[in-house]
Parts: sequence; C-alpha cells; structure tokens
Amino acid sequence: MTWRGWFRLCLALCGIAALAAVEPAYTQQPSATDADRQILVMLKMAPPHFRPGGSYGGNYGDTTAVAARRRLAAGIARRNGLTLIDGWPMPLIGVDCYVMRVPDGMALDAAIAQVSKEPGVAWSQPLQVYQARGSPGGTVLNDPLFRAEPAAASWRLADLHRIATGRGISVAIIDSKIDVAHPDLAGQFVADLDFVANPDSNRRATAAEAHGTGVAGIVAAKAGNGIGIAGIAPDARMMALRACWQTAAGPTLCNSLSLARALQYAIEHKAEVVNLSLAGPADPLLARLVAIAVARNISVVAAFDPSLPQGGFPACLPGVIAVADESLQSLPARVYGAPGRDVPTTQPGGKWYLVNGSSYAVAHVSGLIALVRQSDGRAAKVALTRLSGGAIDACATLLRTSPSCDCSCAIGRRVAGGRR
Repeated sequence: MTWRGWFRLCLALCGIAALAAVEPAYTQQPSATDADRQILVMLKMAPPHFRPGGSYGGNYGDTTAVAARRRLAAGIARRNGLTLIDGWPMPLIGVDCYVMRVPDGMALDAAIAQVSKEPGVAWSQPLQVYQARGSPGGTVLNDPLFRAEPAAASWRLADLHRIATGRGISVAIIDSKIDVAHPDLAGQFVADLDFVANPDSNRRATAAEAHGTGVAGIVAAKAGNGIGIAGIAPDARMMALRACWQTAAGPTLCNSLSLARALQYAIEHKAEVVNLSLAGPADPLLARLVAIAVARNISVVAAFDPSLPQGGFPACLPGVIAVADESLQSLPARVYGAPGRDVPTTQPGGKWYLVNGSSYAVAHVSGLIALVRQSDGRAAKVALTRLSGGAIDACATLLRTSPSCDCSCAIGRRVAGGRR
C-alpha cells in the first residue's frame, strides 16, 4: 500500500473519534445577505492628502480633514436617501471609499447611478461578495505528514528545498483568520491584521478560522521541526491579512471593501506575492488595486473557477496568475494546475486536516513563486512552466531544466555550484 493510501486508511479508521474533537469555531461576521443592500461610493481624494510611503491604517491627515471628509460623505448619503455605514481611505488610487446602505424599495442600480452624479464622486459600485474555493476534506492525524503531501513527490519538494526555501520573500495571505500560534506556523508571520470587522487595521480577530489557516500552512509551514507538514516555501515570511470570514453554513466569504483594505496594506508594505484563494464577480475597486500590484511586480495568484464567467475575478485580470486544482479537466491555456486534492495542512487548534479545492492549489503556486523569487532575485519576472495537461512543472519552473539536463541533473548542478 502506498503512503497516501495508508494515510487515508488511518483517517477512515480514526475518523469518528477525530471528528468529535474538531467542531469548528465560528465568529459572528457579515453574511452574504448583509451586502445585498450596500454599495461602495468612491470620493475623490484631494491631492494634498496623498502622501507616498505614508501609513494610512485607517487614520491619515489631521482630525479636522478626516471629519470634513466624513461630513461630505454623510451629506451625499442624506441627499440620496442612503445610510452611511463605514469608510476607508484608498490613497493608492486617490479615493476615499465609503459604504452606504440602500433602503428597501430602492433598486441598487438606481442608487448607484444617482449617487455617481454627485460632485466629488469618482464612481459607485455594488459591494460584491467573494467565496474561498476550498474546503476541509478529512480529519486530523498528528504525525509527520511530509510524505503525504502531493508536492513531496510530484514537485520533488525536498530536492527543491536544496535550492531555495523562500528565505526573505514576503507573502501576503489575504484570507480568513489564520492561527498564527499553530505549532507549525508560529514565528512565520510579519503581520497579523483584521480588515473585516472594523476600519482599525490593528484590530485582531478573536478566533482562528479553517480556510486561511490551511492556505498558510501549504505556503510556509515550518520544515524540519518534527511535526506536521513542510510548506512549499518554509522560510518565507507571511502577512496574515484577514479579509474573509468563516460562516456557520460552511463557506468562507469576503467582500469588496475588506479585500481592498487588505490589498492596499499588502501593496504599501511591499509584499512580493499576494495569495487570493477566492473567486467572485468583477469589481472595479479591486481591479485598480490589483493593477497597481501587478505594475509593481508583485505576483498576484488567484483561484480559477470554471463555473464563473472567464473563470471568475480576480483570476481573469491581466497579469494575475490563475490557478486551479490540477485534477480539473481541460484547463484553459492561461490557467496553471497545482495539487488540490487530499492535501494535508494546518488547521486551527494545533491540528492538521486533509483539504480539497483550488484554494489550496493557489497556495502551492504562491509558495513556488517565493522559491523562484529567492533563487532568481526578487526583482526577476516569474515565469511558470506548464506541462501539456496544464499542471505546473515545479522543477522546470525553479531550475529551467532542458531535454539535455532533467530535474536531477539541474538540481545536482545547482547544489554543486553552491547556489541557494
């Protein structure tokens, strides 16, 4: 029996006992329906408010200017029969972003068209909802799980780690709350911020959530610590940026504003890779921020969903690296396949589960890009090598193999040359 077969058998035998011990914890967060009556209104930011390199964390400029902008937004809401809910500065694109509630009986499209005519409004749009593209698919097994990781064999991960481990590369995980104290993740983060519940970016979530914790483990769980798994880039440093929330019904959801807040932070704090294991409808606010990230040579990796138009947003955007579970059939030429089935990874409470979905394929590619950026130089353009079926050839991506020098040959040459 193969290692993975043995692993699945153990899970099946201990499944009843393990499931009783891993009841998920949920935090009270906005549901998808909360966004149904809300819109985003972008107010043009006066040039003096834009300070390159500044830290905007929800408070920028003097208190008088902040209050004046808030009064302007409140006046727009009042004149149009809307309720002002929240606000957040977006200096990267020169706007203040406000959330306003549309009253029952008023069509959202009509409210957006009406408020867009107000002086000082750059544009208005719906508050979109996004869903993470992965789910737990098994139970806990507290043994070293490296050999059960799909990438251990198909990507020759141990060999790749002889060349690069992601050292010094920053990866922003924009997702649900990550268990940063997990024994396989503790010490792997340079930031742990919550952009969901409150404009104050220093407010932390009270409970860790499954999806973000699983994604983070695949990207950069510790290697060689004798427990759990090894991340694809175990020496990368992650930003835990909570922009999504786990719902009691199961899905992990995000919205336009929470994602925009987290994206702006990642860009301003010089993340080199941005992991977006999610998909949803097109959004002009997010599109502008993603375009800035791509222009700054930040690798933005997102989940491709074949059930959505063009594979979903933001995966459809120019410059975004679209990734799907490699087991999906007929991947488009622009989409890269990576492991997304029966992947062991970290989960809240110091546990490890098997997970499934394109979310986790995205995490594999984010980790691989961190390896490439360390190996080839941070400023290098990342070029992924795709096999004929769509799956990524990780060894060729990192080592630039050729017919005359396969993976083993290329690894030998690099190790002998002392490059790491």
